[in-house]
Amino acid sequence: MGVGVEMQPRIVLVPFPAQGHVTPLLHLAQALHAQGFLPIVASPDFIHRRITARVDPAGDHVGFVSIPTGFGAGDTPRDFAAIDDAMENYMPGHLEHLLKELDGVVCVVVDLLASWAIPVVARCGIPAAGFWPAMHATYRLISAIPELIQKGFISECGTPLYHHNYQENQELMARELRLPGQVKLSTKDLPWLVGNSASRKTRFAFWLRTLDRAKALQWLLINSFPGEGEDLDEHHSLSQPLERSPHTLQVGPLSTNSNNTKRNEFDREVPHVLFNPSMWDEDWSCVEWLGKHAPQSVVYVSFGSWVGPIGPEKITEFALALEATKRPFLWVLKEDKAWRAGLPDGFLERVAGCGKVVGWAPQEEVLRHGAVGCYLTHCGWNSTVEAIEHGKRLLCYPISGDQFVNCAYIVRVWGIGIKLNGINQSSIRDGIQKIMAGKEAMEMQARVLDLKKQISRNSRALANLQCFIDEIRKIS
Repeated sequence: MGVGVEMQPRIVLVPFPAQGHVTPLLHLAQALHAQGFLPIVASPDFIHRRITARVDPAGDHVGFVSIPTGFGAGDTPRDFAAIDDAMENYMPGHLEHLLKELDGVVCVVVDLLASWAIPVVARCGIPAAGFWPAMHATYRLISAIPELIQKGFISECGTPLYHHNYQENQELMARELRLPGQVKLSTKDLPWLVGNSASRKTRFAFWLRTLDRAKALQWLLINSFPGEGEDLDEHHSLSQPLERSPHTLQVGPLSTNSNNTKRNEFDREVPHVLFNPSMWDEDWSCVEWLGKHAPQSVVYVSFGSWVGPIGPEKITEFALALEATKRPFLWVLKEDKAWRAGLPDGFLERVAGCGKVVGWAPQEEVLRHGAVGCYLTHCGWNSTVEAIEHGKRLLCYPISGDQFVNCAYIVRVWGIGIKLNGINQSSIRDGIQKIMAGKEAMEMQARVLDLKKQISRNSRALANLQCFIDEIRKIS
């Protein structure tokens, strides 16, 4: 690194090892660089290898360092439990050594799902900020766990206790949580209800541990736009004293606001390399393929990178429904036997003239393309924000985690999409027809374009980010 850059104050960023967490944290790094800091992304070794293989580490924009996990060279963790074990028992000592070796670190930003790093940062005597890559509403739901237990919505192991009366459950939860947009959720939508009973208990314990550690944070940056369904309060005070920890600031969506930081006092060039580096090999032929289709005619289908295979039976239903619509479609489906086992015999050959199936796609470029009319999505937060930023309406198939909360806002608060009524050929086909054509589809399109304008010119998110940066400068 150059001599001038060595004098820049450093901010270390620690992501949870998943694409949906790494991407927004890199966008934050981009924004911090534009404000005169030198960001250093400290990621688990298997993630570090993927990132640095796809970005140019040359130059002084962002540093990348690897944290050993104990996995063999070239290995990737087999499941969430393996990642959790590495984060809790192997990585802390390595991060502590790194922080003590680095000079000029003024703050460490820790993804809340990587809460293992919070006590490490405290031992090193460095100010810590948390980072939440999803909706504020989801954070409010997680942080309300003690209240949900006290009110009798869930057991002390996180098990729902009100499943017998869904409507009453929704109304009680809505009244207690007071989520933006007054969205109604039930205990069936809780983010830790993933997998079997043992998996759910493990994830619930993970969240309890995360909440306990988060109390030590000074700030919490949330990659979501202020409001989330409520009218923005333009008179909200950003310079209020830090009366409680963490001090919560909505600074998103960072994919938009990191670009807007070019207009700040430093007027620095933002390196294009950091816009959206993928950890997977992208098939760019699909962008050329899109160019051969009429505007808003293509159905884009992707269920994300972190969610496991949804099962061969469901893949079969999706395949038959896409074929039956006679509409052009682009389907992201990993080249893995577990993912593609459900494709009907001869399917790829039959749809070759109309449909295209790829292992991974450059999603930003796909959603930006005028040929795409809708996005059939799992409702991951990054995917949701990217769809809004590029004005695409959504056909929702939430699978796990926060996706049910995101879906509730997409459908019931913002009105920019619809949820599939079922996972069978008929329901999927009907959903595609409804989202792609007709009066309701056009009304949703108008709303998504209006929401796009709102979040792209959201001055409060930029001011919140500036508030955090000003606080860092005061103590550095």
